[in-house]
Amino acid sequence: MSDGKTVATEKSFYEEGTTKSPKGIKSWIFSTDHKRIGILYLCSIATFFVVGAILGILMRLELIAPGRTIMDAQTYNQTFTLHGVIMIFLFIVPGLPAIFGNFFLPIHIGAKDVAFPRLNLLSWWIYITGAFLALLAITMPGGPVDTGWTFYIPYSVRSTTNVSWAIFAAFVLGFSSILTGINFITTVHRMRAPGMTYFKMPLFVWSTYATAWIQVIATPIIAITILLLIIERFFGVGIFDPALGGDPILYQHLFWIYSHPAVYIMILPAMGVVSEIIPTFSRRTIFGYKAIAYSSLAIAFVGYLVWAHHMFTSGISDTARIIFSLLTFIVALPSGVKIFNWVATMYKGSIDPKPPFLWVMAFIFLFSIGGLTGLVLGSLATDIHLHDTYFVVAHFHYVMFGGTGTIFIAALFYWWPKMFGRMYNIKLANYTVVLYFIAFNTLYFPKFIMGYMGMPRRYYDYLSEFTTLQFISTIGSWLMAVAIFLIIWNLVRSLKTGRIAHANPWGGVTLEWQIASPPPLENFHEVPVITHEPYDFSQLKEMDYESK
Repeated sequence: MSDGKTVATEKSFYEEGTTKSPKGIKSWIFSTDHKRIGILYLCSIATFFVVGAILGILMRLELIAPGRTIMDAQTYNQTFTLHGVIMIFLFIVPGLPAIFGNFFLPIHIGAKDVAFPRLNLLSWWIYITGAFLALLAITMPGGPVDTGWTFYIPYSVRSTTNVSWAIFAAFVLGFSSILTGINFITTVHRMRAPGMTYFKMPLFVWSTYATAWIQVIATPIIAITILLLIIERFFGVGIFDPALGGDPILYQHLFWIYSHPAVYIMILPAMGVVSEIIPTFSRRTIFGYKAIAYSSLAIAFVGYLVWAHHMFTSGISDTARIIFSLLTFIVALPSGVKIFNWVATMYKGSIDPKPPFLWVMAFIFLFSIGGLTGLVLGSLATDIHLHDTYFVVAHFHYVMFGGTGTIFIAALFYWWPKMFGRMYNIKLANYTVVLYFIAFNTLYFPKFIMGYMGMPRRYYDYLSEFTTLQFISTIGSWLMAVAIFLIIWNLVRSLKTGRIAHANPWGGVTLEWQIASPPPLENFHEVPVITHEPYDFSQLKEMDYESK
């Protein structure tokens, strides 16, 4: 390690020479530094993830055997609703953009901060406010909401639980998403370093940029839908409730017009992370850079047009079902382009199987299963049989948790040394990947079989023929809990006992690996001038990196 090129790597968190960030809680919650805001999001989102995971384990304990075990039917309904609301609105939707987008997007394009630092801080405050309102919905008279995270009409109008508070919390959280999207779009357009053309941007920036457009355009639709639902609950206006002359199918259209693009809010940044990790650990320029960049935009665009594939059994016309089924198959194409290009990048590469790379391998396997089973559900004939069964639950978790959740963990292991300046236990991280992979498939794959056999989702009880598969799935949830504990323990312990991280521990070539770990207050002493193509590994000859 060259002393001259690793100045301040052994200094305290966020310290670079004489440039120090303020200390204390107040300096964090009022900071406009994009890196600190990213870490605030990390602490908040990780906390909600743990809560949501605990609720999921409680659900699996209830389903370990037929009949009641630890909760009654009403409590079970409330538990799976809270699990869904927390995991969707407080973890998966904001997770990757809010944490890693905030921390690394400005660094990736050579900027000192995002375009609107105060707006960035406001987005975190709004996120916390929305989470607080969701907490109120649990504690207020009437009890936690029990409608499922989709809040389907007419039950969400007639339920006596705190539906209005819960959906108002989602309404507030939407503003955080919109503000983040506006900030990222403006930052990418206006704050790129000299020489940083669009096709010299890292692919994580491309994916986050595409996600930002979805956040800005699609989120207002769910906001309007939520307001209409609140109006209907309070004033009895017949908008969605058929008993009042409303149309429940209209609610489904409005809900999924947002919620299907929201799936891509969740998965597109994950795909961007994969496009960063694979070149770094394959020591090869990404195969088909422009194809991957354009496919991110294509997924964002076509993703707006496929919402009704959630509604094939709702009574929409045959013409609409055929069109939306065709569009569902079309939207799979740009995802296939990405997977092909990732595999082609690894071909004949000098692969270094460090933990981030192993997490990506797990992702490709799990997400491919999720994507292929999505095509089964996108086919009209098979969807009639499988709709609202455990098959849908399995597919959804293979895409969302197996896809976005797995890459969330991969991103932590990839960028943790850069964010905090400390290395975690590599060997333990490798073992954890294996345990996680076994646990995931033990937990969720039996649901495909149960769904094919006809087990409906969201049921509190089940027939004896499903007992063995439900038991296996519950065992998987225990293994998953152990894996998640080991991940958290490994990373948190590293903050005190981990060795000092080198500026470039993995041999990466994007801009974050060319500054100290953790990054200085304003990222760069001088604004960089970009002369290389993206993922040009000939730069490593000029850079100081640990693995050499």
